[in-house]
Amino acid sequence: MPSQSIRRYLQNKIWLTYVFAGIFLVTSLLAGISIGTISIPPGNILTIIGSELFGFHLPQSIDPMFTNIVFSIRLPRVLLALLVGSSLAIAGASFQGLLRNPLADPYTLGVSSGASVGAVITLFFNWSIPFIGKFTLPFFSIICSVITVFLVLWFAQKVERTMKVETIILTGIIFSSFLGSLISLMIALTGEELRQIIGWLLGSVSMRGWDYIVIILPFFFIGVMILFLNSKELNGMSFGEEQARHIGISVHRRKLMILIAGSILTGAAVAVSGTIGFVGLVIPHFLRRIVGHDHKHLLPLSIVVGGGFLVLADLISRTIIAPTELPIGVITALIGAPMFAYILLKKRGRSS
Repeated sequence: MPSQSIRRYLQNKIWLTYVFAGIFLVTSLLAGISIGTISIPPGNILTIIGSELFGFHLPQSIDPMFTNIVFSIRLPRVLLALLVGSSLAIAGASFQGLLRNPLADPYTLGVSSGASVGAVITLFFNWSIPFIGKFTLPFFSIICSVITVFLVLWFAQKVERTMKVETIILTGIIFSSFLGSLISLMIALTGEELRQIIGWLLGSVSMRGWDYIVIILPFFFIGVMILFLNSKELNGMSFGEEQARHIGISVHRRKLMILIAGSILTGAAVAVSGTIGFVGLVIPHFLRRIVGHDHKHLLPLSIVVGGGFLVLADLISRTIIAPTELPIGVITALIGAPMFAYILLKKRGRSS
C-alpha cells in the first residue's frame, strides 16, 4: 500500500507538471505576441488567429493593423523563439542523460560553437547548394555541429581512456573557446560585410520572418522524433553503459543516434538564431528536479518549458531597455551562468 501511494503521488506530480508547463507555454506565447510598442489584448490575438485559421470575419472593434502586427511581426518571432528554445532544451536533456552529467549541454560541449562556425562560413562565402537552396545554412551548421561533437569525444578519449564525463565537459569547453576564437578571427580579418553577423552570433530571433520557421521546422521534427524513439534507451544509459548492455541496449548505435539527433537540433537552432547559451543547461536541470530522470517525461516537458522560457527571454530582451533591443543570448547567459556555477559548486560539494 505505501508503495502504491508513492507511485500515485509521483504520477499526479508528473501530470500536474504537464498542466503547469502547458499553462506556462500558452501564457508566454500570448505575452510575447501581446506586449510591445503597440499592446494587443490577448482576446484580440485569439480572435485574429482564429479568423485566419477558420476564415470568419474580424469584428469591426479590432483594428486591422493588429492583424498585420500579429502575423507579419510578432507571431513568426514568437514561434521561432519557441522552436529554438525547444530544440536547445531537448538537445540538452538528451546530452545530459547520455553523459550522465547535469553540466552537459550543446553550449558547454562545443556543439553550438561548431554550428556557428558552419553558419558563419556559409554566410561569408554565400554558399548555396543546388536543390536545397535556403536549407544550405542549416545543412552546414548541422554538419559542423556533428563533426564537433565527435571531435570532442575523440579528443576526450585520447586524454583519458575511460572518458570521464568531467573530461568530456572540459574538452567541450576547450573546443568551444577555440572555435569561438576562430569566428572572432574571421570577423577581424574581414571588412564590414561580416561585422553585421556579430549581432547574429549573440543570438536573436528578431526580423526573421516565416522563412526561418520553414528552415528549422523539418530538422526540429527529425531530431525530436529520433530522441523520442530513443527515450527508453536514454533511461537505460543513464545508469551507465555496462548496465545498458546487460539489458540488451545496443549502446554504440543508440549513442550515435542520440548524438546526431542532438546535433541536428542544435545546428538548426543556431542557423536561424545564432548562438544562444545555457537553455539546454538550465531547463533540463530544473525539470529533472521535479519529474526525475525518466526521459519519457523529461523530453516532452523540455520542449514545452524550453520553448516558453526562450519566448519570455526574447520578450525581456526587446522590452527591458526599449526601444533598444538586447541580444537574446545576453538574457539567457545572465540567467544560465549563475545556474551553471550553482550546479558545479553543488556537484563539487557532493563529490567532496
